[in-house]
Amino acid sequence: MALLTLFFCVFTMHAQDILWEKSYGGKHAEYLFDAIPTPDYGFILAGSSISNKNGNKSDNNKGDLDYWVWKMDERGGLDWQKSFGGSGTDLLQSIKLTNDGGFILAGTSTSNKSEDKKDNAYGDADFWIIKLDAKGGVMWQKTIGGTGQEKLQSIACTKDGGYIIGGSSSSDKVENDKEEINLHEKTEKNRGNLDYWVVKLSVNGTPEWQKTIGGKYFDELKSIEQTTDGGYILGGYSNSPVSGDKTSDNFGLGDYWIVKLDESGNITWQKTIGGDKDDNLFTLIQTKDKGFLLGGNSNSNATNSKKKGNGKGTDFWVVKLDETGDIVWQETYDYGKVDVLTSIVENEDHTFLIGGYAQSEIRNQKSEISKSSTSKNDKEGINDYIALKIKDNGEEVWTQTVGSKGDEVMKKLLETRDGGYLLAGTSKGGQSRDKGSSIGGNDFWVVKLKDKEKKQKTKTAVEAYPNPAESFTNTLVNYDYNDGWATLYDLNGRQLQKIELHGEHTVPIQLGNIPSGVYLVNIKTNNGEDSVKIIKN
Repeated sequence: MALLTLFFCVFTMHAQDILWEKSYGGKHAEYLFDAIPTPDYGFILAGSSISNKNGNKSDNNKGDLDYWVWKMDERGGLDWQKSFGGSGTDLLQSIKLTNDGGFILAGTSTSNKSEDKKDNAYGDADFWIIKLDAKGGVMWQKTIGGTGQEKLQSIACTKDGGYIIGGSSSSDKVENDKEEINLHEKTEKNRGNLDYWVVKLSVNGTPEWQKTIGGKYFDELKSIEQTTDGGYILGGYSNSPVSGDKTSDNFGLGDYWIVKLDESGNITWQKTIGGDKDDNLFTLIQTKDKGFLLGGNSNSNATNSKKKGNGKGTDFWVVKLDETGDIVWQETYDYGKVDVLTSIVENEDHTFLIGGYAQSEIRNQKSEISKSSTSKNDKEGINDYIALKIKDNGEEVWTQTVGSKGDEVMKKLLETRDGGYLLAGTSKGGQSRDKGSSIGGNDFWVVKLKDKEKKQKTKTAVEAYPNPAESFTNTLVNYDYNDGWATLYDLNGRQLQKIELHGEHTVPIQLGNIPSGVYLVNIKTNNGEDSVKIIKN
């Protein structure tokens, strides 16, 4: 009866329907920092945990905070979970789906060689990268750092099958007597307090090059992506004047600092964007028109390069750039006293999903779809999730708030394969309004929304991802069954592999030892039989 009441209240209050909400964690604390959709219509959550084996956490804690990864199906049920850590603090910040159907984990570690950590630390905190296969097994790991402190924020997959790491470093160049340069260590001198630090890895995790970029004060890299021209776009926060690599003075206390690199890591252009106070970029993406969308927070007035004024306090500030870095449009969005933007995703129809959270009271927002995003009182809770959808010119489509009596910090808002939306972050507090029960002090908290304006997409019974593939693909079985077989054939009908199935929705297929060509995977279960063609490059 309580569940029915919850869903009735949600339906009448919100622009979109809540399909389900889930809390994941142990009895102490978990902090979610990233989430991505998976090809099997599920999701994978990435963050850190200090809990032991309790709640719905299956592994004991190994040090202070450990990496914690939770793979869930489309209904929020558990596929598998993994915990990785050493004796120190291991903070998982970013996760991406890799070309072989696995995952790359990237974060910061203070751990020396211990437990799951295979290498000693270079300094106070280092980059720690872990490559997983599709089932969560460790394929390799790398520790990269200097003698000081490194802060990793973002990792992205590159067109050559490798990876680009974006973070910050206070370390100076590591001096040693060896003739051979060790790219696992810092190779360039520090510019100031904290610098942008970019490291390029090969497909097997070997460092290929690294770049230090900064001015004489504080420059913190928050987001990195590879661009369509093979280069890279970097975005972060800077309060440095003209100095070091920085070619423009800051406008206020701190500004958005955008740096465009070529494929070898050389600077091709840079932009400083800000108003008279403090402007803090959190994320950026390259848009489908080859421009860029920047997202962060601002308490600046309409001054300098900021043309949109704030409401009361700190607001979302979104800036659209063209391919050369010139401003096309900008918009601010005001919800509470302090609004923190954490996520931007572009949809297939060129609309954008903006995610974040609001501190202090939430004010009612107008929306052209729902007229008002809620029917609640003027003030509602503290630190609620904010989900905002905008058109490609910044015009609001709808806004929705989701929360409880406690504090919510949303880190990712994304569109799911079935056309809905996933809100993922950390929640501290008991149940009420949109939230069910809590497990510990802080939990991963995930909310699935259904877009009432969209028709639900029809699933293909059997798919393959990636396809074309090189050494590995996943066959996706998009229906429920109890048992069956997956069989790989060549076009002459010869059987090459046969795998027994027990209800799995993701079936890994190894292709490394077979020639390039076209193959057929047949899925035969107690609930049906289907096939999918696989192209091996």
